[in-house]
Amino acid sequence: MDTTALSLAPDLAKAFAAWQRWLSDERRLSPHSLAAYQSDLSDFLSFVTLHEGGPPSLAHLESLKTVDFRAWLSARGRRGLAKSSTARALSSLRSFFNWGKRHGLFENAAVTALRNPRQKQSLPKALTHREMQDCLKGLFELGDELWVAKRNLAIFLLLYGCGLRIGEALTLTRREAPAAGQSALRIRGKGGKERIVPLLPVIGSAVSDYLESCPFQPSPNEPLFVGKRGNALGARRVQETLERLRGFLGLPPDATPHALRHSFATHLLAGGGDLRTIQELLGHSSLSTTQRYTSVDTERLLDVYRKSHPRAGRV
Repeated sequence: MDTTALSLAPDLAKAFAAWQRWLSDERRLSPHSLAAYQSDLSDFLSFVTLHEGGPPSLAHLESLKTVDFRAWLSARGRRGLAKSSTARALSSLRSFFNWGKRHGLFENAAVTALRNPRQKQSLPKALTHREMQDCLKGLFELGDELWVAKRNLAIFLLLYGCGLRIGEALTLTRREAPAAGQSALRIRGKGGKERIVPLLPVIGSAVSDYLESCPFQPSPNEPLFVGKRGNALGARRVQETLERLRGFLGLPPDATPHALRHSFATHLLAGGGDLRTIQELLGHSSLSTTQRYTSVDTERLLDVYRKSHPRAGRV
């Protein structure tokens, strides 16, 4: 949302801008996350503007009651916005009010009374071991140039073999490229948090193979993965590759780049990995996020039971 279209009192406009700088400089949010926070708060302030009948100020924010915040939530519901979107918007709103309180600018205890809308717990989607093998082999059967296939293999191995997010893989620079024989990789994740992930030999070899065949030679500080014109590779190109693989191999529709990261975690858990270790490898700030994978593995075990146990399905 374009914040220039907002009509705010000078003190609130100044606070809004300072909060965004704090998110960028102190929290070190990614551009995508920063835009989401900005859009969420802009949506709320637009509602307050209509609610108050004029440009809101910091005093207006302090005078809001719980019923006013709930009216905003109800308005989002009438617009058909997803509960997950509203939960994120509430998180952005709390961030702004908490920031304002810490800096002595404004505060309102009513915002703490708001509860996130109940959401249906969605389980991470993971590919099977066979589907992952077919996926990696299938990259060389899509008809792409050989160096492009090698590039895609290196990316897929980073997602599945290291559990990286697609953005984490695509922001690696040439200087940070994992080399053959390297045993670990330092990753900067969400919020600028760093973590160390083990590096399988096959991953370093795949990246080295890609670099040797790549017709472009980026400088050490330029992106490791490039497109056919030598520019930084975008996430959409990786998504399109998996979409083609889905049709070629008959993979399920939820086979996405993020599903490779889910597969990494689910397969580790199935192999005996403990949740705390998997939490560290994925860069989750909360263990509850990682615990979702126990449900995934339980579903897999139940499916095997239903298909295999001689008494399954009998009275």
